[in-house]
Amino acid sequence: MQVIRRILVIATVAVVSGLFIYATTSLRKTHPYVHTSLPSEMDFCGEKVPLQLADVSERFDRELTVNTNLHATTELVIKRANRAFPVIEPILKKYGVPDDFKYLAVIESGLINATSPSGAKGVWQFMPATAKELGMEVNDIVDERYNLEKSTEYACKYLLKAKEKSGTWTLAAASYNGGLNGIMRMKDEQKVNDYYDMLLTDETYRYVFRILALKEIMQNQEKYGYMMPKSVLYPVIPTKKVEVSTNIDNLAQFAIDQGINYKILKIHNPWLRDKKLEVQPGKVYTIQIPLEGYTR
Repeated sequence: MQVIRRILVIATVAVVSGLFIYATTSLRKTHPYVHTSLPSEMDFCGEKVPLQLADVSERFDRELTVNTNLHATTELVIKRANRAFPVIEPILKKYGVPDDFKYLAVIESGLINATSPSGAKGVWQFMPATAKELGMEVNDIVDERYNLEKSTEYACKYLLKAKEKSGTWTLAAASYNGGLNGIMRMKDEQKVNDYYDMLLTDETYRYVFRILALKEIMQNQEKYGYMMPKSVLYPVIPTKKVEVSTNIDNLAQFAIDQGINYKILKIHNPWLRDKKLEVQPGKVYTIQIPLEGYTR
């Protein structure tokens, strides 16, 4: 009996090992490790990245290598961008904020309504105090941090202010992570005016390079091994806008009245945080309702 048990154990181990090797080999064939080489030139919002500096090129290479080989995460970001960028891009243009800032949203949240351990929420990851200071509505009924259009507008307002105060778009981007006051203090203490000359905390030190890495990968997808046909990208779902100026006591019933269900309503309007909507006098909310044929 012991001999039989040993044979069975050996056979089981062999089968499991074989399956593991097969799965690993298959994964590598699907997503081979990509050895990155830096582009000869790189810019952020038209501001040149000094890749001739050893520490700058190595910091960029680190983020480019890491994000190129984060296969599942990077694929999902590319899929989501097909839906999110058409919302973000025209708002950036409207406010005169460079298009490159859409990649800041990518590294902040992966283009989903994420919640950080510190309490930042939404695609643009606003903290409650910062959001309120900028004029966003944040409470238990409505949280505009979850509204992609609204939060993009407020991100633009922040970035314009940060650019005016810091002097460059690159420093404005860094301030989104390190805080505008913190970046300005570092400038004064270190007597420099360029992000690439500053010694910062590790997270802020890497921050702009992460943006640059996602910009490079997403603009040159095939170069970095992401052969993604349009059919796999998340499509833009057409919606109509319904303006609401009075209370809605039951959002589930409201959804049914609009020809959809509560789940679909919340998917398209994640800023609705309760089962009802209270509307203050003079206030108007715009609710997105997917068109017929796009509700599933």
